[in-house]
Amino acid sequence: MKTEWDYTNLADAYLKRPDYAQNAIDKMIAQAGLKKGDMACDVGAGAAHLTLKLAEFGLNVYAVEPNDAMRGNGIKRTKQFDNVQWFEGVGEHTGMESDIFDIVTFGSSFSVCNRQEALQECKRILKPNGWFACMWNHRDLNDPLQKKIEDVIKKEIEGYSYGTRREDQTDEINKSGLFKEVVYVEGTVLHNVLAEDFIEGWKSHGTVYRQSKGKFDLINKEIREVVEAQGEEYIKIPYTTKIWMAQVK
Repeated sequence: MKTEWDYTNLADAYLKRPDYAQNAIDKMIAQAGLKKGDMACDVGAGAAHLTLKLAEFGLNVYAVEPNDAMRGNGIKRTKQFDNVQWFEGVGEHTGMESDIFDIVTFGSSFSVCNRQEALQECKRILKPNGWFACMWNHRDLNDPLQKKIEDVIKKEIEGYSYGTRREDQTDEINKSGLFKEVVYVEGTVLHNVLAEDFIEGWKSHGTVYRQSKGKFDLINKEIREVVEAQGEEYIKIPYTTKIWMAQVK
């Protein structure tokens, strides 16, 4: 299934990306009133970072991912769970039946959809009173190391933009007219990660890749130099998981 952006070359690097903050996921689950055995559709499930957390809670997860390489990695990572099934599909056309899910989630994937079409699809596949949720992991750009990395990116990419992934999603959700009041929840986490894994994770950064105009390898080389200059095997990286969620009208 084709999408506007091909993540095949980024798929393995996605395995190095950080997990979402557990306290943010817990707040989302509590807000939606989910219980073990409820039905979840995780759209743009990728390498299963969010799928795993939903499965660990005990939801029956239908993971939808258009890219074969990404989906293959996700299947490997969730093979121990009998409550996870994988499907090919996109946010605008999941291929799921109507009115069967208690929650539909987008982990760092809502920003690469036509958001209004994706919201219409969520409304179709959600049960009455079901919940939509989209989320992203945001690095703390005030952290000294992260600020140096931002300086590298902005030096090499004139007019670099995060696009919609760092925007408040409230207005976009409200514009659909399909959902009740938007609820925002967040949680923070300090990841202690191998410096090498953090460096490799940058190779999955589609937002940088799409704007790099042939400089992606150079940018990753410079990020490597910045991180290695720390002289540490492990580095601490503060993240905030930001979630926007709303219940079907």
